[in-house]
Amino acid sequence: MKASVGAEAIATKGWLGAHKYLLLRRVSQLGILALFLIGPLFGVWVLKGNLSSSVLLDTVPMTDPFMLMQSIAAGHIPEITAVLGALIVAVFYFMVGGRFFCSWVCPVNVITDLAHWLRRKLKVRASTKLSRKTRFWVLAMSLVLPVVLGTMAWELINPVSLFHRGVIFGMGLGWIVLVGIFLFDLLLVEHGWCGHVCPLGAFYNLVGRYSPIKVSAYQREKCDKCMDCFTVCTEPHVLKMPLFGENKGYSPMIESADCTNCARCIDVCSQDVFKITTRLPIKAEVKQ
Repeated sequence: MKASVGAEAIATKGWLGAHKYLLLRRVSQLGILALFLIGPLFGVWVLKGNLSSSVLLDTVPMTDPFMLMQSIAAGHIPEITAVLGALIVAVFYFMVGGRFFCSWVCPVNVITDLAHWLRRKLKVRASTKLSRKTRFWVLAMSLVLPVVLGTMAWELINPVSLFHRGVIFGMGLGWIVLVGIFLFDLLLVEHGWCGHVCPLGAFYNLVGRYSPIKVSAYQREKCDKCMDCFTVCTEPHVLKMPLFGENKGYSPMIESADCTNCARCIDVCSQDVFKITTRLPIKAEVKQ
């Protein structure tokens, strides 16, 4: 009988070692929300605004580039600070891997991860087939509708915005959307929202397609095929060739922009097959 997912890693590295990146992600996600909350609650304004548009320390503008594109499509002329903020955010996510947002910042990820964990525990097998390209169609529609309707239609139901506003001002009808996403992932499509539908994830997929920071199966020869990494990965298809494609000439680096750089594969691997690395060549300096 197979041990539970990550059991070998826990036995080898200890519980903290086998959950290090998961815990860091939760600290990041909740910490970012906390930075927005301490302003209205305690008068300490580190971040003003929300995840769509904010100002860091009353100085650095930060704008969600996807939201800005919707605004422009709806016929609004953006302010220079909004454009600058979008460039800052886009460059940051290009550097760290676009879908880094999905696993390290997006609060909805906590809900979808819970649905996936519960799905495993309850052994829910039924899963509706849905193409991963669906999210790109939703992305396209999110940019076409503002042109037709003159309003940012997606932002009216954007679960990220609903979650953020709900934490500060009360959920209201936002609960319906968030519970719907949870049930969708739990009962209908495995990794359904983040992996198949979310247009924001699709946008950051495009932003991070050529990002320098990647996860690599640099010691793939040590893989014992326990498949724990495939089980916890939200985009398991990205692991196949880096792990098992050596004979076909595939690099051990996970090149796919679908990868969220969540690093859970590093956590649950008892053989230390994976590490976070960079695709940039690093030349050692030789001192005479």
